[in-house]
Amino acid sequence: MSTFSQKKWTLKECVNQALEKNLTIQQNKLSLELAKKEVEIAKGNFLPNLNASSGGNLNFGSGFDYVTQNRVATSIFGGSLGLNAGYTVFNGFRNTNTFKQAQLGVASSLLDLQKIENDISLSVVNGYLNILFAKENLNAFEVQYNISKKQLEAVAARFQSGIIAKGDLLNTKSTVATNLQSVIAQENALNIALLNLAQLLQVPSEGFDIASILVGLPSSQLLYENSSSVYQKSLNRMPEITSAKLAIENAALNIKISESYFLPSVIASAGLTTNYGYNLKSGPDIAFFNQLDDNLGYGVGFNLNIPIFNRFQTKNNVEKSKIAKEISETRLASEKVRLKQTIEQAFLDVKSALKTYQAATISLESQNEAFKNAQERYNYGSMTLFDFDLVRTRLVTAQATLIRSKYDYVFKTKVLQFYAGELVLN
Repeated sequence: MSTFSQKKWTLKECVNQALEKNLTIQQNKLSLELAKKEVEIAKGNFLPNLNASSGGNLNFGSGFDYVTQNRVATSIFGGSLGLNAGYTVFNGFRNTNTFKQAQLGVASSLLDLQKIENDISLSVVNGYLNILFAKENLNAFEVQYNISKKQLEAVAARFQSGIIAKGDLLNTKSTVATNLQSVIAQENALNIALLNLAQLLQVPSEGFDIASILVGLPSSQLLYENSSSVYQKSLNRMPEITSAKLAIENAALNIKISESYFLPSVIASAGLTTNYGYNLKSGPDIAFFNQLDDNLGYGVGFNLNIPIFNRFQTKNNVEKSKIAKEISETRLASEKVRLKQTIEQAFLDVKSALKTYQAATISLESQNEAFKNAQERYNYGSMTLFDFDLVRTRLVTAQATLIRSKYDYVFKTKVLQFYAGELVLN
């Protein structure tokens, strides 16, 4: 905990930590391992099987003696040993297509994992920028609080000199208290932002902090001319789209597997058997291993299964598989539409955020000029303290609006960069 509390986390370190500790990612990694085992199972279908068998019987009572041609009382233990092998020669390429499906399952699991990693990375970027925004906002309010405290000292001196009334002094004290409340509120907002990111990283929140990075002033030019250019780039990299395409391939393989049941299947087999017996009263007539050798038998064969009629089960299963493929195709189209709409909305959000930032910049410039003018008028006694505080409040509001609009524009630009595959975590 001490180590965590002393370090300043960079954005890349935060993303890596979140990806390492997230439980959903760990669950999907286990799902990926299951998918890999399915590949191994499907691969094993191409191998022959081999089984050993053994059995024994203990018989008491009357038995027929072939030497004396008489029935005699006997107790015999006998058994058998066997070794059987089977191999699927042909089953309509079912094993081949099942193996391909298993491989698609691994690819699909990887894409699911990638999507979750993308979502978490964006959440970390958002949380990181929220902390930077809260810090800059807090700094702005602290500056205003310090200004108001100095102003209170000046007002108190003027009051002692009898220049201003006591009401002006009380109004200034009230302004200082209000500014202090704003500072406390911004400190709380910063602590909440730090807590949210620490919980996302699953690290102790006490003493947690991030490394400062220079966000700088956003460019007045959009990174992309239109949403279509971002959409075309995203089609080749977003895991949702690739996963939907794999689902179509998987559905096509399902059709082939269903159709394989129309075709005959051929299974080759080989067997090796022997048996032995032991008379519990007189002992063995022939040694055990000699019996195994004398009774040894083996053979090979094959089984041909030709489907003729199975109550239209195969036909209906094929039709179901074709419908499932059409559903997968519509899902791909739906994913493309959803992605296009998301990027279009993100592009409009960036344009709107840029206009808001530009308007906030102009507003702050105007409020700065108004504040300078009001300060001069107040110093010369041509403006009341109440009116001066109104001007200063508008300046503080304009500063907070500019900071908020700057980070809003930066994050929304990062979202577009993410969809275009050009997001750099620095």
